[in-house]
Amino acid sequence: MSSMSLWKRISSHADCEQRMAAYYNKKGLYDLRLCLAPWIEDRIMSEQITPNSTNQLERVAIKFIEDLQQKLLSTRASDQVLKYRLVELCALIQRTPALELYTHLRSGLQKELQLAAEKSVAVAAAGQSMPLNTYNMNNAVSAAAAVVGMNGGYVDTSDLLGVAGSSPVAAGMSTGIMHNMGENATAGPMATPKVELYEVHHQIMHSLNEFSRCTDSLKVLVQSYRYMINAPNSPEAETLFKRLIEEKSSLVARLRRSFLYYDSLQDMVIAELKNWRRQQALAGNGAHFSENMLDDIQRCFELLESFVIHLLSAVKETIFVRLMNDDPDLNCLLEQVQVAQKNLVCSAFIVDKQPPQVMKTNTRFAASVRWLLGSQLGIQMNPPTVECIIMSELQAQRFVTRGTHMDVTHSSLAGQSSGEIQNCSSTMEYQENNHVFSASFRNMQLKKIKRAEKKGTESVMDEKFALFFYATTTVNDYQIRVWTLSLPVVVIVHGNQEPQSWATITWDNAFADIVRDPFVVTDRVTWRQLSVALNTKFGSCTQRALTSENLEFLFEKLHRDNIVGERNNEHISWNQFCKEPLPDRTFTFWEWFFAIMKLTKDHLLSMWKAGRITGFINKAKAHDDLLRAVTGIGTFLLRFSDSELGGVTIAYVNECGSVTMLSPWTARDFQILNLADRIRDLEMLRCLHPTDINVQPLDRDLAFGDFYTQRTEPTPRVDGYVPSTIRVQVRTTGDTGSISGTPHHPMQSPPQDSMSMGNYSPPSGIMFYNPSSVATTSYNRDDSDSDDSSVARELENYVNNTAPDDPILGQISHTILNVCANGHEAQWMMPTKSAYAVPSPYNQTVQY
Repeated sequence: MSSMSLWKRISSHADCEQRMAAYYNKKGLYDLRLCLAPWIEDRIMSEQITPNSTNQLERVAIKFIEDLQQKLLSTRASDQVLKYRLVELCALIQRTPALELYTHLRSGLQKELQLAAEKSVAVAAAGQSMPLNTYNMNNAVSAAAAVVGMNGGYVDTSDLLGVAGSSPVAAGMSTGIMHNMGENATAGPMATPKVELYEVHHQIMHSLNEFSRCTDSLKVLVQSYRYMINAPNSPEAETLFKRLIEEKSSLVARLRRSFLYYDSLQDMVIAELKNWRRQQALAGNGAHFSENMLDDIQRCFELLESFVIHLLSAVKETIFVRLMNDDPDLNCLLEQVQVAQKNLVCSAFIVDKQPPQVMKTNTRFAASVRWLLGSQLGIQMNPPTVECIIMSELQAQRFVTRGTHMDVTHSSLAGQSSGEIQNCSSTMEYQENNHVFSASFRNMQLKKIKRAEKKGTESVMDEKFALFFYATTTVNDYQIRVWTLSLPVVVIVHGNQEPQSWATITWDNAFADIVRDPFVVTDRVTWRQLSVALNTKFGSCTQRALTSENLEFLFEKLHRDNIVGERNNEHISWNQFCKEPLPDRTFTFWEWFFAIMKLTKDHLLSMWKAGRITGFINKAKAHDDLLRAVTGIGTFLLRFSDSELGGVTIAYVNECGSVTMLSPWTARDFQILNLADRIRDLEMLRCLHPTDINVQPLDRDLAFGDFYTQRTEPTPRVDGYVPSTIRVQVRTTGDTGSISGTPHHPMQSPPQDSMSMGNYSPPSGIMFYNPSSVATTSYNRDDSDSDDSSVARELENYVNNTAPDDPILGQISHTILNVCANGHEAQWMMPTKSAYAVPSPYNQTVQY
């Protein structure tokens, strides 16, 4: 049966053809795809390349373009129009960068495969048959389905099982959808297709049903063989012997084909389990993750186990039919089936609930392992005990390098642990209702850790460990020792080691390959890859994704070079990410990003989700945006500080029409008074500048009213103490200018380093006052409850009843006289005998 080209399959569905035509026309490549469909498919989809650098990929792309030009030049045009079109295509290829053209075609083929797979599932559900594609697409898993010696061609289930009338199965592709194949997917090794589990489940069920016919043939063979043995002198003995030889030979061939098909299905399911584990790692960074998928994978494992048990039994019975002395092929097949069964059983042992990836010593944690097997093997009748130790990266590499589960013994593990874990063993339990066979570790605790010697600039936060779970059981009279590794963990002893540890884990979770030596990961990725990881991490932590403008800002902060144009393929190194300090700073990009993420989660979450915080914008752009704001004086925005770890600052248009930037507030400040209440206290803030989420300016109280803390008048105390509340104060003009929420006291001049871009960055502070003693708390005369003279009299009485040599009261008395003489509005707070500055990096002043 000949296979249909991929493009013919796409063009047989009008909707698919329209979608792909639109995709190729973005680069003007639709006619090229149409004209050279078979050649492009053969040339790209059969390539066995895994470019691991941009330079490698560019070389592949250049070679492809050279071959493409030669192909176009050698193509004979059937008419004049086509001839001119070929010339145009050659010109297009010369104008388009090789890498851009190649990646667009390559991504297009992956999209076509996805569409073709979806259509194949749809027509199969309708009871029709649709041929699947025959290409490898660099998918090593599905290469097994090409069935040794069939040159990647079409494989039919009937060929594999020795029966007619079965539906076809893809030789070079596992059906399903592609992982991470968006419009802008980067070219690299062809992504391993995600197997549609229900389709694989259907295939295994179908193969089991078909295998029953093979079993029927085996029964006939065994009966004939026994008849011949019991009647050796029968006149039909010689004829029967020859017939048995032919039948056995045919049956052995069918068994071998059945095993090859089984092996391809097993590879598909194990590959899907690896994909699940990869998604589990991404979930460690906050990506969406469906744990229920594991139940679907287990159903496939259970069916495969039934399949291999029947296959193993059939091979053993066939060996029983001894017609000739040499049956080496059959014995070899028996060995292969047994190895496949062991691999299936061992691969099904996984960590389904990962331990914390940043693990602090002497802190309780939990984890669990699961064996994706049903009751076919009877292991649950005598459940094994699972042990757990912690291994260093080097120790984990040694075990994986061995490539087998058979050499893991308790004695070989003696002394191999890199630490001491309490409550490190658990007996597996089988749940009949959902067929879950698992062991839970609910109360583990890492007491000690042994570290390797550090080289160069390595730190303990860069060192990766893993929990190593292992168990021993007996299956079909042979002993199996299984083990599995958790995702990498970083062990810390102090909380201040947490940020850098999360850098190590975040990078590993985001960029590790599905199959690798523990825990090797690239030290250089593209901005496209890193931006996805940062967005995933920040979005999961703060419940709102970053915008394209936010990501642009982060790229500029990370890359430091002024890059114009396409940035997605620019590379970011591990050192840039978390090792090298930012320019003119003492901290790295990751430390700055992590501090902002933590501040937002702990103190700004609701306002960030509501889009009230601009956040990721530099000082210069904030300055320009505010000066261009149509709302004018009092317009403000909130941005994350560039100079203060975990700081947020307010920039606003002051009464002079210039921009003022307040000193940053941090988590320590918000533990005293939250951000919304601070904004409420600053009357100069009137209108919130538009953000990425709120495209229109908002009145301050409308924007933040939902986040204000309700303030009530404090009730008088019976113990004689005067209650006080907290207000924020900000200097708005020069050294002796007014201060929001304070009287006209002389104050310290601002530090010189707070001046930037010609705008004053005033310190902000907390003020305690007694509301019952305040004559007025407003700047506006219309809002006052009393006139100026009553205020002055009350203050004068207070001063007259206090010791005249008090320096503070001397200042207040001088201020009162000035106020009464000049008729200015006054605002007064309950004074005390002292005023002092609280030591802090923000130049805040607390007055009592």
